[in-house]
Amino acid sequence: MLNSKQRAKLRSLASTIEATTIIGKDGLTETVCEQIDNLLKARELVKVSVLEGAEHSAKDYLKLSAEKLKAEEVCSIGRKFVLYRLSNKKGIKHIDFN
Repeated sequence: MLNSKQRAKLRSLASTIEATTIIGKDGLTETVCEQIDNLLKARELVKVSVLEGAEHSAKDYLKLSAEKLKAEEVCSIGRKFVLYRLSNKKGIKHIDFN
């Protein structure tokens, strides 16, 4: 579980990255979950954009995807949300909270 300092650092890092995944009218499909999961393994921090035609809000999808992917909820702003999960993949640069 993230503390407030860690969450603030992740929000700061997320502000500089682009949304890499889009959730559309079909919602949180298995394909979208796989894509987010692969990105979490490779980057640890993922920003997701929710299209206007989607069934639920970004906050709803943040909670659903965090539960489904065993990731940490970082934040939800407007139609975007950010997830974090420590990666076990070797050879990637891990996010440093110091």
